[in-house]
Order: sequence, then structure tokens, then C-alpha cells
Amino acid sequence: MKAVIVCASVSHGNTKRIADVMGEVLQAAVVTPEQVDMAELSTCDLVGFGSGIFMGRFHPQLRQFVRSLPQGERPLPQGERRRAFVFSTSGLPEPPFQPFTRPLVRLLEQKGFEVSDTFSCRGFDTWLPFKLVGGISKNRPDATDLEAARTFTEGLRARISAMP
Repeated sequence: MKAVIVCASVSHGNTKRIADVMGEVLQAAVVTPEQVDMAELSTCDLVGFGSGIFMGRFHPQLRQFVRSLPQGERPLPQGERRRAFVFSTSGLPEPPFQPFTRPLVRLLEQKGFEVSDTFSCRGFDTWLPFKLVGGISKNRPDATDLEAARTFTEGLRARISAMP
């Protein structure tokens, strides 16, 4: 399986740490949106998209990149879709009543991706109000979060490899 991970990690490197673990499992390059080789991306069986969460949304750089993707970059056999997964880090947990992964998943689906799964964990956050108290979710992602990312990605790889 050929994979690549597109990651916008701009504040404390939280999301990059998660992406690196996922990249190890998938034997995939971890690149920023600016580093993506569109020809290479179109040959991938699986693409990961991730960033930190800013005011309840993925980083604008990642959102803009996904919006710029063409509809269906390569012809696929009848009924098959390009596979993707979404991941994030955030100082606060994802609210169940309004998941912050949902808008990016919908956008990817509009671009012809089948989003296989999502992953989210806490990350050190010093956004404006939290900066006043030294930040929240200090020392996150921690070893437990990194292991959870590894387990998630191993399961994702197994499920996708088993698909026709």
C-alpha cells in the first residue's frame, strides 16, 4: 500500500509527532501541504490529512489545500474510491455534539475520497486565553497518545489492506 500523510503542524509540533508515528506504521512520507507532489499524491492508495485544531477548526493551510484538490485525481475501477483518514490534536477534547473532524471529512468526500476513519488526541495548547495560565494539556501528546496513534494506524492499515 502506498501512502502519504499531509500535516500542518504549526504551534508546538503536537500534530507532527502524531503524524510521524502514523508515517512509521504506514511507511509513508509526512509532508506539509506546500511539499505535496500532486503527481505522487494521485498514485497513493491512502492519504492522511491532519493538523492542530484552532478555534474548533482544522488549520486554514490544510483546509485550503484540501479545497484546492481536483475532483478525483485519477481514474479508479468502478465503485472504488480514493481512501483517506483524518487526524488532529487539540487542547480540548472533540465535542460529540459538533465534531471538528466532520467538516474536513465532508470536504474530502466531496473531492472523491472515502474517509476510512478519524483520530484525535489532546495536544499542548497555548491559544490566547490558555496562554494566560501557561497553556492546557501540557506534555501532550504523551506516550499513551503516541501509542494510541500507532494502534489506530495499525488497525487502519490492516482494514485497508484487507479491502479489495
